[in-house]
Amino acid sequence: MVEKDKTKKEFDELLLEVRKVTRVTTWGRRMSFRATVLVWNKKWKIWLWLAKWVDVTSAVKKATNEAYKTLFLVPITKDKTVPYSITNKYKSCIVRILPATQGTWLKAGSSVRSVLELAWYENVLSKIIGSNNKLNNAIASIKALSKYKYADQFTDIKAEKVEAEEEKTEKVEKVEKKSKKTEKVEEVKSEAKAEIKEEKVEKKAEKKTAKKTTTKKSETEKKPATKKATAKKTVTKKTAKKEEK
Repeated sequence: MVEKDKTKKEFDELLLEVRKVTRVTTWGRRMSFRATVLVWNKKWKIWLWLAKWVDVTSAVKKATNEAYKTLFLVPITKDKTVPYSITNKYKSCIVRILPATQGTWLKAGSSVRSVLELAWYENVLSKIIGSNNKLNNAIASIKALSKYKYADQFTDIKAEKVEAEEEKTEKVEKVEKKSKKTEKVEEVKSEAKAEIKEEKVEKKAEKKTAKKTTTKKSETEKKPATKKATAKKTVTKKTAKKEEK
């Protein structure tokens, strides 16, 4: 189960339509939901699938799981277009896909546009003839894309470009990570230096305060000694004067 979840993260999913469906039986009407899902594996493989279930979420899961099993290659040229024009008919829907020069962008409507956008096409022209049913148009467009011959050649050209772009992005990300690490290291160093300077200043201030206190104590100790000496001197002077008299 864990491996399936890992592979599914590589895919792009697009929910085209969810519709409520009723089935009449002898026991009455049974309600269910029909989900149509487009799946793209980011490596030029696409497919559409629909599934019915009582819940919407379970119908979507069922459709995506079935779509993973039936993927086909999509041809993409250097200009991100279709190699040549093609038409396909599905029921009453007729879809025509035409190549376009770079800068025309996507000119398509209905579900054909969503299919082409999901497949990373950028310059494509399309025409829908017949009904406007989303499901039928999507199926017709997917079957038209699956009819291209030698799709591997076009996808290889695209693959080389994408691999080169991915390598460039990886290099840029590595450089950004290194720069961020160096910035963090420099910030830590600067903070450490600032702390060391603050500690030194504090120590100097403590030493100065300690010296001042010691000098004050010494002065206070010396003062009474001088008083005693002056008292002795005065006594000796008085005795000397008395003796002279």
